[in-house]
Amino acid sequence: MTSSSLARCVAGTAQVTFLAALLAAAPITLAAQAPSARDLAGITGSGSYLAARHAGQQRDAAAAAAYYREALRHDPKNSELLDRTFLSLLVDGDIDEAVKYAERVVQADKTDRVSRLVIGVQALKRKQFPAARKELAQSVRGPITDLTATLLTSWSAYGAADSKGAVAGIDRLAGPDWYAIFKDLHAGMILDLAGNQKEAGKRYEHAHKLDPSALRVVEAYGSWLSRNRSPKEALAVFEAFDKVLPRHPLVVEAMNKLKAGEKLPPLVPNAQAGAAEALYGLGASLGRRGGEDLGLVYLQLSLHLAPSHPLALLSLADLYESLKKPALAIKVYERIPANSPLHRNAAIQMAANLDALDRADEAEKHLDAVIKQRPDDIEAIMALGNIMRGHKKFAECADVYSKGIATIATPEKANWVIFYFRGICYERSKQWSKAESDLKKALALFSDQPHVLNYLGYSWIDQGINLDDGMDMIKRAVQQRPDDGYIVDSLGWAYYRVGNYEEAVKNLERAIELKPEDPTINDHLGDAYWRIGRVLEAKFQWAHARDLKPDPEELPKIEEKLKSGLSDETSSQAKAGKKVGDGG
Repeated sequence: MTSSSLARCVAGTAQVTFLAALLAAAPITLAAQAPSARDLAGITGSGSYLAARHAGQQRDAAAAAAYYREALRHDPKNSELLDRTFLSLLVDGDIDEAVKYAERVVQADKTDRVSRLVIGVQALKRKQFPAARKELAQSVRGPITDLTATLLTSWSAYGAADSKGAVAGIDRLAGPDWYAIFKDLHAGMILDLAGNQKEAGKRYEHAHKLDPSALRVVEAYGSWLSRNRSPKEALAVFEAFDKVLPRHPLVVEAMNKLKAGEKLPPLVPNAQAGAAEALYGLGASLGRRGGEDLGLVYLQLSLHLAPSHPLALLSLADLYESLKKPALAIKVYERIPANSPLHRNAAIQMAANLDALDRADEAEKHLDAVIKQRPDDIEAIMALGNIMRGHKKFAECADVYSKGIATIATPEKANWVIFYFRGICYERSKQWSKAESDLKKALALFSDQPHVLNYLGYSWIDQGINLDDGMDMIKRAVQQRPDDGYIVDSLGWAYYRVGNYEEAVKNLERAIELKPEDPTINDHLGDAYWRIGRVLEAKFQWAHARDLKPDPEELPKIEEKLKSGLSDETSSQAKAGKKVGDGG
């Protein structure tokens, strides 16, 4: 929905508006477990402040808010503590409580734009539309916040039965080119709800021409077409989207309804939902483009207005994942309604986050339940296989991937990955003939796929077969991914295996530059150094490999080399799947 201009704008806005205020308060972002009253008892004001700062640095907004509130209790006139308490609550998503502090902030500083925005959103939620417009008018400055305030103000005007003024407010807003799609979409939604179908259609059509791959634009325009022209025209819009981004659950649901002769409702039903849509659209875009703090706040405010907005929930969970907070992502996924087409996607992602929390058994059971409900759900099957593969359950994961392959009537290019992953599992479980067949199948589907070229080429060389073809494959992989340390390592190790130690050293040194902290690559370079007589450097690399925590089965081999060096027959035992990277 947005262009690279929005990405550049994030950084610029951060210096002068909302994000600057957040970052000045410390990089607070996420809630974990707030301290209890017992935890807070007896802590001094300065101790609470230091604890809050530490919580902020750990991106634990819930704890930061609790400690800042305690510090503020000791020093109630401290404006800095008041600001930080407010921002921590806001980022944590406790909007009702944040509003209370926002009102105190405004009393101390009538020009505070962040507080005005939050108070305005709360007024909009309560259908106090004139009050919302008054507050939002004082929250603007900068490209992002100007657009946000304008859209929210216009939705407040619509809520106050002034749809004409709402659209006029949007049309008056001047700004960067990327404003256009937001303006057309929201003007169209307001006109749609106001019953001005002709003008709504013009706005939707223009937004669609600007970006036919924008999901919410496609949904809004397609639903309008189904109600005002024909289901056939609406279906064509969704089918065009599906060709570019296949099988999106919301699009699949819409197409099924249209094929059944149903008309689709407007994208939003009221002013609050429209405002939530504006905050979601901007928050999701910002979160993907480096504006995590501001994106998070917009998503929290969106969910304050529309608590079950499935796309806002998915975007918030995705943002938590990018910030490496899987426990919080799980909590958000649990909020997605069971009747939402996106519920299954959330369930699959929940399993990935359970695995990230070292709860692999729970993750597998969770996915087993999803697959039991839909045995042909290849995404869930892939997710289960990936978790098993990550935990080296290679025979089991091969069986899981086989279930997924059985659901594919005619394999297409996009299916290369499941054959590749099953091939890895077969190779690692010492079923080479099956592995080779799958890897060849993956290449037949995607002839230049660098990871497959690398894996199959290395495997052949490691076994001393098809040496010329194997070397050619690895070189083709390196040509495509010259900065991939694992693939460059494969080329170096391939040269080592065929006895070309000088070329091995050359490529392994390059691989070390790209992946200096990988124990296997350091181990390989040590072996290569030893073979060309650079004994001290070999021992240094082996010692470094040992200290980088290699796989447990590799550690004794490295220690033996440190003690005795390499015999004529000895070589590093790191295998292809571990070394080249197996796709996750």
